[in-house]
Amino acid sequence: MKTNSYHVLGVMSGTSLDGLDLCYAHFEFDQKWKFKIIASETLGYSKEWTLRLSSAVDLRSSELTQLDIEYTDFLADKIDFFIKKHNIVNLDAICSHGHTVLHQPENQLTYQIGNLELLSKRLKKTVVCDFRIQDVKLGGQGAPLVPIGDELLFHEFDICLNLGGFANLSYEYNGMRLAYDVCPVNIILNTYANKLGSKYDDQGNFARSGTINLQLLEQLNALSYYEEPAPKSLGLEWVKSNILPLLEKNQNSNIDVLRTLVEHMAIQISKSLNEKTKPRILVSGGGAYNSFLIERLKALVKGEIIIPSTDIIDFKEALVFALLGVLRIRNEVNCLQTVTGAQRDHSSGVIFKG
Repeated sequence: MKTNSYHVLGVMSGTSLDGLDLCYAHFEFDQKWKFKIIASETLGYSKEWTLRLSSAVDLRSSELTQLDIEYTDFLADKIDFFIKKHNIVNLDAICSHGHTVLHQPENQLTYQIGNLELLSKRLKKTVVCDFRIQDVKLGGQGAPLVPIGDELLFHEFDICLNLGGFANLSYEYNGMRLAYDVCPVNIILNTYANKLGSKYDDQGNFARSGTINLQLLEQLNALSYYEEPAPKSLGLEWVKSNILPLLEKNQNSNIDVLRTLVEHMAIQISKSLNEKTKPRILVSGGGAYNSFLIERLKALVKGEIIIPSTDIIDFKEALVFALLGVLRIRNEVNCLQTVTGAQRDHSSGVIFKG
């Protein structure tokens, strides 16, 4: 018999490598889902882990297998630390996304490390994980997966826009939830902020002081991905093969590159947002703190951009993966065909009993 009350821990590591997001929340179902975030925290990556994760795409198969084991151990340590720090006793499941190291849905490949049974054995808790692989096997993109949470938890907004490693959005159209990745954001902004000695471009101040390179901007906007129909998704491999070569062959200062990138992102995101008439847009993810990017979006978007409380900005994705785990435990749909392009709606995720 299904219960309608769950205390779960959502764990999310994004492609921007700004840290491990943990969100302990209570979900309750009474004709619709309600949630309360009880405790949340971002645990930053060390320089060593940042380097290992950012270069994982280039590893051989045997090296990836070893990294998977070590990262699962790392996750177990961090989750155990969080549970003890926040005195968490009531915990129905840990719902973990893992960290994406390979994403090539066109080759029926997606790989998130940290999703081994070792995690459940170490923590002695039920773990729900590996949410993307089943969708790819069913012909889907395996991403984005957050839109089911947008539909069930944030339905009062016309569009949900996440500004994480990549910008992705979701909205309802003719009774269906549609979603897709728009363009890279923090995955590339952070790379160029690092070149300037900073982990990220605080409030977009580096970019704000730069000058747009119109030729580079035109080249970025001409990338074929932006004309492809949804469903579609992006990964680090695409950035390395399509974005970085353009940036590296143009002899610009890092600050001018950042300014040009922000304009490129604002243009691509606003094109997607302006497909709806004066929408109410919920913005989450680390990019919501980039004041300059938000300013450029407000200048180009014909709608109301809403910046929510910090716990939603920072932990919406971890919260939604917690919900995906709950839905999987209930054997209810947590992957939408209209979003990922899979053969059908389905309930995805591997359950390891603690």
